[in-house]
Amino acid sequence: MNKTDARNLRIAYVGGGSRAWAWTFMTDLAIEPELSGEIRLYDIDKKASENNEKIGSLLSADPEAKGLWSYKSSETLEDALDGADFVIISILPGTFDEMQSDVHLPERLGIYQSVGDTAGPGGIIRALRTIPMFEDIAKAIKKCAPDAWVINYTNPMSLCCRVLYEVFPKIKAFGCCHEVFGTQKLLAGIAEEEFKEGPVDWHDIHVNVLGLNHFTWFTSASWKSFDLFPAYAKYAEERAQTGYSQGGEELPNTRFHCVNKVKFDLFRQYGWIAAAGDRHLAEFMPGERYLKDPECVAQWGFHLTDVDWRKKDLQDRLARSEALVSGKEKIKLKSSGEEGILLIKALSGLGRVISNVNLPNTGHQICGVPQNTIVETNAVFSLNSIKPVSSGRFTKEIAALMKPHIENQQIVLGAALMRDRNLVYEAFEQDPLVAGRCSEEESCQLVDDMIANTLNYLPKEWSKA
Repeated sequence: MNKTDARNLRIAYVGGGSRAWAWTFMTDLAIEPELSGEIRLYDIDKKASENNEKIGSLLSADPEAKGLWSYKSSETLEDALDGADFVIISILPGTFDEMQSDVHLPERLGIYQSVGDTAGPGGIIRALRTIPMFEDIAKAIKKCAPDAWVINYTNPMSLCCRVLYEVFPKIKAFGCCHEVFGTQKLLAGIAEEEFKEGPVDWHDIHVNVLGLNHFTWFTSASWKSFDLFPAYAKYAEERAQTGYSQGGEELPNTRFHCVNKVKFDLFRQYGWIAAAGDRHLAEFMPGERYLKDPECVAQWGFHLTDVDWRKKDLQDRLARSEALVSGKEKIKLKSSGEEGILLIKALSGLGRVISNVNLPNTGHQICGVPQNTIVETNAVFSLNSIKPVSSGRFTKEIAALMKPHIENQQIVLGAALMRDRNLVYEAFEQDPLVAGRCSEEESCQLVDDMIANTLNYLPKEWSKA
């Protein structure tokens, strides 16, 4: 691939009917002057991908658009992938009805989940229906676009990336997540207040990242000549009870915001900066600490993202999709701040970027973590190349926190690939949200009931188990 190719890229978008991430991606493409080409949108919801074809075309036709892109809704996955330079994967595995069971059924045992898409019972069951979908996607990429760069945004991120490599070991796939950016923005806000040299661009906050997706840690953080750890330690102590958010101390009225009390608490316990949103971090820890009950969650200053809210939000987005297609509403051409387009540019030969990314551990990124485990660390992106950065090793205390999740990555992968219910029981029993909260019999019954609620999106072998 060379620089001239960047003007004629072929991008396949799997899940191209998305009513959220797709619009963000298409908007960022529209304002990027150095990239152009064709976007092929594939979705099992054909009408949704056809709507996004129209929305993308309208974005490209905007007089302020700088990227020249054509959009096409593809009939088949193979048609979308054929000869692609890049593949974007952003799908919802199942519906919000399945997610309702993932998130809320465990509450009968006093197990609360703030997201339910990565760790905990919800993340495990979601993985069971996601992994077979990614098996099919990996096989299709191997057949139709074996040299493409594959960017995954689907959760559970680690297991989605893991199965792509399991099925097609030579695949050039990586996972992108913006949770780390949120913590860099938090540090930028602290730097502005502490050093009075603002405004501080979060891109200039340099960090060393290591961990698993949604459970990452910074072992160092700096801005210009300033080491940010002492400033962060000060805020963690002073705001341990009140929390901190840029622009004020109050918790914004949205399901996704927090006041960073969980982050501060983890820093005070372990000495590293936990680098994801509090609602994600809480799910990797024992449930008694941050997710004991809704009152406990409120005290820690974040939200349980209930699925009824997600369903209402989907209806709002469906209505917006129709408004965008009809021209009654217009998407503003404004950068999202996501780094996906920067990574595509770098891989196409247009610059060099360092960013956090999910890739198989070679033993190089994080010492002491089994090879092939999908880990999240920094990596250097350049022409047709991703070189992961060596990030060190976990402290003994943090390694103990990571251990059940590292082991469950392998256990859940095996459960999904072999359709093995006993492995699901094992994964539940060692997940920190479940362990110690119920009896083994109750845990196994929860597995059976959650699987029964998602059978429509599982391979037929699960109904015989």
